[in-house]
Amino acid sequence: MTDLMMQMGQAARAAARDLATADSATKDRALLAAAEAMLATKDAILAANARDMDFGRDKGLSDAMMDRLLLTPERIQGMVDGLRAIAAQTDPVGAEIDAWTRPNGLRIRRVRTPIGVIGVIYESRPNVTADAGALCLKSGNAVILRGGSESLHSSLAIHATLVAGLRAAGLPEAAIQLVPTRDRAEVTAMLQATDFIDVIVPRGGKGLVGLVQKEARVPVFAHLEGICHVYVDGAADLDKARAIVVNAKTRRTGICGSAECLLIDRAFWDRHGDVLIRDLLNAGVEVRAEGDAQIAGTVPATAEDFGHEFLDMVIATRIVDGVGAAIDHIRRYGSQHTEAILTEDDATADRFFRHLDSAILLRNASTQFADGGEFGMGAEIGIATGKLHARGPVGAEQLTSFKYLVTGDGTIRP
Repeated sequence: MTDLMMQMGQAARAAARDLATADSATKDRALLAAAEAMLATKDAILAANARDMDFGRDKGLSDAMMDRLLLTPERIQGMVDGLRAIAAQTDPVGAEIDAWTRPNGLRIRRVRTPIGVIGVIYESRPNVTADAGALCLKSGNAVILRGGSESLHSSLAIHATLVAGLRAAGLPEAAIQLVPTRDRAEVTAMLQATDFIDVIVPRGGKGLVGLVQKEARVPVFAHLEGICHVYVDGAADLDKARAIVVNAKTRRTGICGSAECLLIDRAFWDRHGDVLIRDLLNAGVEVRAEGDAQIAGTVPATAEDFGHEFLDMVIATRIVDGVGAAIDHIRRYGSQHTEAILTEDDATADRFFRHLDSAILLRNASTQFADGGEFGMGAEIGIATGKLHARGPVGAEQLTSFKYLVTGDGTIRP
């Protein structure tokens, strides 16, 4: 480990001990104070973001990546609202999950407890600084944040507001730390900090997650790329389908819930024709189509276009023969992130839900709802695509483990 990571790790471990016993009111006071500090320093945050946007342009980032990097007054207000929403949630720490009494009189309770120290490595989106810091604080965990090199100034400005909140509530400032450098050696150091970090959460593209999974000695919450599918069934409502398909792709193309593949049932195609593809083209989307879906204005799809996360105004599409073929396609090309089925047929929707194992499955709703805030969590630390510990949006509750509290009355084991 580097000297910097050693110092940050030791400070985080000490802070985690204090946070584990902090009461709910104190943690909530820190979150609300951070929200006020963020509002008070909005201009400074925007100025810092402008420096990052210049850096991103010089680096040649795509339009979608620049959108992920961009902060606006509205997006800052979104972070403020997220901090307040997290503060308003029930504290998960100490919550009783289950309880039972054994025949020998032992009373056993399973209660939620903080994980300890969490390391979060993320790319581009500076709002993750606020979301991750707030969720870790709410769940009683210390956190070490390492944002993308392109968002350094924005992340530092946002982090300063979180520290102001901790200070106002009398909590250790080391509870939320941000790696203050672009040096990639610190990423490697985090991945090897087994003495200080209990779990790593990578939030980014396939390259970042692959690097983390390959090099980490610390346990990892898998947050893989979002290869999200929308399947339009033969029994789909046309008006609903037209609105959802365009929204799923174009609302924000640079987020992991953006649709990357459109699957159209042959029965829908025979009934309504190419209307969905034309809607996408009219919205400015580059449609990479296969077979009969190739109409004027589309680009012929290659094998590499399916199973690819574009994070841009690009989508792959093909016509499939029913829900079974759609399920087979998603099993082959998906990343177990988010899939949507558009149908009015209950049996077809049930089959789609039962036979796919992605973290989030939607019916007649846009994949853009794959978001912890939209799930009522206030914010999220990411969308977990693994199957252990947490799946889907990871909020404060998902950032806890549990322990058993066992009470006897002079009870001995024969």
